[in-house]
Amino acid sequence: MAVAGRAHFVYHQSMDAEGTALAKIAAAIGEPARARMLCHLLDGRARTSTELAIVAGVSPATASVHLQRLRSEGLVSLLAEGRHRYYRLGGRRVAAALETLKVLAGGTGGGGAGFVPPAPDELRAARTCYDHIAGGLGVALHDRFLALGWLARRFRPARAYELTPGGCRGFSALGVDVEGARGRRRRFAYPCLDWSERRPHLGGAMGAALLELALERRWVMRDPEGRALSLSRSGRRELLARLGIQEAGAGLRAS
Repeated sequence: MAVAGRAHFVYHQSMDAEGTALAKIAAAIGEPARARMLCHLLDGRARTSTELAIVAGVSPATASVHLQRLRSEGLVSLLAEGRHRYYRLGGRRVAAALETLKVLAGGTGGGGAGFVPPAPDELRAARTCYDHIAGGLGVALHDRFLALGWLARRFRPARAYELTPGGCRGFSALGVDVEGARGRRRRFAYPCLDWSERRPHLGGAMGAALLELALERRWVMRDPEGRALSLSRSGRRELLARLGIQEAGAGLRAS
């Protein structure tokens, strides 16, 4: 009985510790100025404390205090380049958590009548989700890869994709470095819930490799000041010729 009682006590200690840690992270994210800073860093770029102070609408001194709190919880990291100090998001897991919270912040939503995506048109059309393609373009690509049979759902680990033999050939033909993506120390491919579309886009190493290719080939261009991506004329031609995806009004669809 003493052993059972000890195990019960240790279990509750562990649960209490996890709850306390979760509450600290939630409190760090929950302050509006800090939340604005984190959302601004979702494009994967580094920013100075002065730039983040402007985004957050606070003084530089207050921004420094906020950034120290975010660093203490592992939500941002500090990069030093000579005399300059830059802040960036604390990693892919932080980005994934923020994207999920943005879904909750916008309501349960869905594709039903009356749903209004809580995003400007340029962000809803195409944007970066840390280091992969999100928005209408990202969702259209994800759906097309599934329709073509390039991606197969895996049940272990949960919410993961593997490439089919046809997918290996298809992505390689696009120019994606499949083997390079497999060698990265991160999740290979998974459905990342898109906060504006309420449907998944492709995340993981394959999603990052696809964005890198699209930028290198100039199929998409980054907004220099934010997360938005613009689809180039050559990008439109390539999407139609290679994947059968074309624009339809404000969105994209397979032809």
